[in-house]
This record gives sequence, structure tokens and C-alpha cells, in this order.
Amino acid sequence: MPEVLSTRRGLVQAGVLGAFGLSLPEVLRAAAVPGRALPAAKSCILFFLEGGPAQQDLWDLKPQAPLIVRGEFQPIATTVPGIEVCDQLPLLAQQMHRVALIRSVHHDIVDHNAGTYYALTGRSPVSGGRLIVRDDSSNFPSIGSVLARNRPLPDLPEFVQIPEILFNNGSDLPGQRSGFLGAGCDPLVSGDPSVPDYQIPGLLFPDGLSQSRLTGRRELLEALNGLPLAAGSSSALSEHHQKAFSLLGAARTREAFDVSRESVRIRERYGLPDRLDRTIEARQFGGLPHLGQCLLLSRRLVEAGVRLVTVATGRRSDQTWDGHREHFAMLRKSILPWFDRAFSALLQDLDERGLLSETLVVAMGEFGRTPKVGQITSSAGATPAGRDHWPHCYTILMAGAGIRRGTVYGSSDSFAAYPASHPVTPADIAATIYHILGLDPRQTIRDSLNRPHQLALGEPILSLLD
Repeated sequence: MPEVLSTRRGLVQAGVLGAFGLSLPEVLRAAAVPGRALPAAKSCILFFLEGGPAQQDLWDLKPQAPLIVRGEFQPIATTVPGIEVCDQLPLLAQQMHRVALIRSVHHDIVDHNAGTYYALTGRSPVSGGRLIVRDDSSNFPSIGSVLARNRPLPDLPEFVQIPEILFNNGSDLPGQRSGFLGAGCDPLVSGDPSVPDYQIPGLLFPDGLSQSRLTGRRELLEALNGLPLAAGSSSALSEHHQKAFSLLGAARTREAFDVSRESVRIRERYGLPDRLDRTIEARQFGGLPHLGQCLLLSRRLVEAGVRLVTVATGRRSDQTWDGHREHFAMLRKSILPWFDRAFSALLQDLDERGLLSETLVVAMGEFGRTPKVGQITSSAGATPAGRDHWPHCYTILMAGAGIRRGTVYGSSDSFAAYPASHPVTPADIAATIYHILGLDPRQTIRDSLNRPHQLALGEPILSLLD
């Protein structure tokens, strides 16, 4: 199936062009679980820092370590006494009273693709002695896909990915889609909301299909569904068609994606693009001109009620934080100015609107960077001015939804190389996210062969919560 049909966007478009306009009985299957309690947090923004940000250069600085470890940046004070960040993050420093730092996350996977799968699913990326490095229908589903299955919405996509599906080494990164839950739980992929004349992908009427014609097709389909069911037919067919109709016809959905409704002041706070050309990657010093409006869109979506929004730092094939070469120059000139403005604006905006208390914000990569500059741990290597992959200790940021503000959980050793206290795994992070969102991590879901799988194999970090 073409790549465009593997997202909710493409599936909605394909369904619209079918015989009755919406042939989606298998695609939009997201069964509700009756009687489930309301979640502790209504929504989650998962800000994925793909490529692996350097913990010791950003928010776990080691100023007493040798220069080859501590790097070029200096620590600065934040709004929380005793918590410092690097001097390239002055705006985030003013938001640290809203954030918790988990400084002892660790695993042993040095591969980007497999590490991404581990981060976004909480599941080990080793199967049959091999690393899981590509998207596959047998994979464990992403956290967003689990929410789409367990907490369906009538007229909004449950799970949105901004701006694109990430790609590396010949394949889409695993862990971004629904795996064995089926394509009906895939994310709607938003596209880049910062480009001129941005249109909401998958939620626009194709040429020649008006609202009145869509209504006529719905009435015809409902009449057909009223006929006696043939053997083997699904009585739930109309439910999934109804979902597709709702997504296409709901003004609420279209408005949620329309960042132009925001004031100029708010859009500028997050960061407006300074260029139209997006062909130069951040690692080639092209910056992150899309990032501010992507995070602004994430706020609009959770405000509207979307369950989980994943925001990638970069675009499709740009592993932004992968600092093998010119690491410090790249951070200083091309990444951190955009990141600092956009992420600090998101935290402040959510809190000022009263949304942070009901929205979990998680900022994480798939791993960190090597303790020593120039140290080589992967086939990609590192120049004397770079840091290579390092999964043995890194930092994740959490905020909102009952997270204790201005706190630190766990610690690293003097080189930020290994956990010194309270080690945490990606499985524990997944369990914590599920717990905060009101899903029991021990709950089971079933694959296409009806085999049960526990949502998370780790333990929630309960001491992070108020």
C-alpha cells in the first residue's frame, strides 16, 4: 500500500474517493471500552527530540568535569534554586518551576530506529535476536495508538503527529504508528502548519464533493446499513463510517488545526518561520523554522480535546539532535534558539490557559550523547567536535497533569554517563505516561492473533506526582 495510505490522513482521503465516499470499515476501527473511568489527564503532548539530545550540554551539566566532558556551554540559574540549564536556554530557564527532570533514564540500544521504537512504545526493540528498525504491522503500538483504541472521540482524531512521519536509513522509524492494533489507530499526520496557505491534510473535501453531497452520501449509506446484514457482515460498520464522516464534516476539527486563528502576539511568542526554504536540515544549519507553529498547533489540538499529539523536533529525515559533527556550533546556531523559544512558550501558554493541569507534557529523545566529546560508540562515529550515541544515561522532561513542578528525579554520575540513583527505563516512562492518562499499565490489549499483551512492563514513577 502506498505510504500515504498508511496514515489516517491518507485513509480518510482514500475513503472519500470510494464508491460511497467513505469505505472505511476496517480502517477507522477504534472500539470504545465501556465503563472506563475518565483519565487523570485529558491529553498528552509528546515532544520527541529525535536524534538524541546531549544531557550534559543542556540540563544535566557537569561544570566540575574535565573540558572534554563538560563541553563548551556554561550553566545558568533557573527559577528553581539548585536547578541549572545551559546558557543557550535562557527562556526555558524561566520555565523550570513548571518542569520535572528525570536524569537517570537508561537502556542499551545505540541504534536510532530501535531506540525510537523503545521510546515511543516502551517495548524492548529486540525480537528474535534482531533489532526492530522499521515500521511493521506486527510491532507493538505507539502510546498514541493505544489511546486511540481505548479513548475514541466522535468528531476529532484521537492521535495526531506533527509535522511528519520520521524516516531514517531507508524506512519509517518504528513506534510511530499502530502496529498490531491496525491502521484505524494510526495518527493523523498534520503536515507543517508554518508553511504559507497551510491546509489540514485529510480533512478537506476533495474537488467536487460539497457538504451537501457528503450529507447525501451519508443518508444513502445509512439507508443501506438499515438493510438486513449479510452473513459475516459487521453490525459496527456504520460506526466507523460515522467517524470518517464526522472528521470530514466537523467544524470543530477544522478550527482546531487552524493556527491562523491565533493572535500575532501568540504566534510570535512561539516563533514564526524566518524562511520559506525548508530543504536545508537543522544539522546543516538550516534551523527549525517550523517548530514554533508546530508546538502552537499541539496546544490548539489538546485544547480542542485530542488525546495525544506527538511533535517531532525536525522534519521527515532530519534527526535534529544527532550531533556527530560540529555538535556545539549546531546547537548554538541552528537548534537551541528555536527550541528554547518554542518549548518555553508552550509551557507558559498551557499554564496561563489553565491547560497544564490537565495536559501531560513529555520531552524526550531516544537516548543521550557520549560523556566525552569525540568518543565513538556507533558506526556513524564522531569527529573531535561531536558527541556520539549514548543510551546508558540521559534526561527526560515532564510537566503538567499532577507532575511535581520544579523537581529532579534520579541523578547521574560525575560525567553524566550512568545513573547514580533511581535508574529508570523506557518501560517505566511508558508506564508513567499510561498511569497519568488514566490507563492501568497492567491492562492488556490483543494483537491480530488474539494474543494478550500488557500495556507497559515497567512501573510508574509515582514519586513524580503530587
